[in-house]
Amino acid sequence: MTGFELYLKRNAKRFDDYLAAFFANGSHRDMERYLYGPLRAFSDNAGKRHRPLICLLACEAVGGEPAKAWPSAAAIEHFHTAALIHDDIEDSSLTRRERPCMHVTEGVGLAINAGDLALALVCGTVVHDEGLDDPTKLRVLDELVAMTTRTIEGQALDIGWARDGRFDLDIDDYLVMANHKTAFYSGGIPLAVGAIIGKGTEEQIEALRAFGMSTGLAFQIQDDVLNLVGTKESTHKDFRSDITEGKRTLVAIHALQHSARSDRLREILASGTTDAALRQEAVDIMIEAGSIDYARDFARRLVLDAKRDLEAAVPASGARKLLLSMADFFIKRSS
Repeated sequence: MTGFELYLKRNAKRFDDYLAAFFANGSHRDMERYLYGPLRAFSDNAGKRHRPLICLLACEAVGGEPAKAWPSAAAIEHFHTAALIHDDIEDSSLTRRERPCMHVTEGVGLAINAGDLALALVCGTVVHDEGLDDPTKLRVLDELVAMTTRTIEGQALDIGWARDGRFDLDIDDYLVMANHKTAFYSGGIPLAVGAIIGKGTEEQIEALRAFGMSTGLAFQIQDDVLNLVGTKESTHKDFRSDITEGKRTLVAIHALQHSARSDRLREILASGTTDAALRQEAVDIMIEAGSIDYARDFARRLVLDAKRDLEAAVPASGARKLLLSMADFFIKRSS
């Protein structure tokens, strides 16, 4: 287990407890049943909480007090909650972290509404943070608005390309989409926000942002690979769902450009199939084209360059060491 994984394990529960305080019961008894309860339950079914926790690390890495970054880190996690709820609806997913999606248990309308509340908490959490001075608060809010906008832009590309059967895409198109959909909110903005609150220099803020963008992109590429060949994911209902949804991942685009059987792969990706044999055939085509290895190597190169640049801009510390460990964890994880 990496140092970063240990850091997540030691701190995720504390952050879970902190987040729970944001989900009140409302002014009517039924608000708990139809809004706060389902949203609290969704948030409780937590992932690794890496986004808010790396925000705290960035604050510490530039010499700041991590405690001051807790509300802004929570705001980032509220956005993640909203994005997942809405993404599950947009992708017609059935499960999230081995449980039924909120729109399955509560219905689409209530799920959308709960996601909307989580979105409202993003800026509201920072507005009501008494620990930040107004100039810092405004700068953090500007970062969060940019994060929200960029992520929605990336999601539009991801969904639109699949809807319109677009196969006229290249690797640069994928990189724009993945950076927007994932890297801004999974890496770049959390680290920049932490550094801003920690009063880092402009050079440090931008170095941490760049590190987060590169590692966030590597995180997405690894997610794409795991959806196709991950050992733990193979026991989940949504294993190889990227094929069913016709996702234009780095793996798929590379294979479409380099496989002698690209026409067959295009046919499978356009079919919306859930058949295990057909999805295996698509994966076999990708493996034969060297596309899985290409994606893994791409992610590794991103991480190596990002680590070198961060070491040059941010002084050595325990927090920097954990961030470097995070980069390795993103590309070596199996789930």
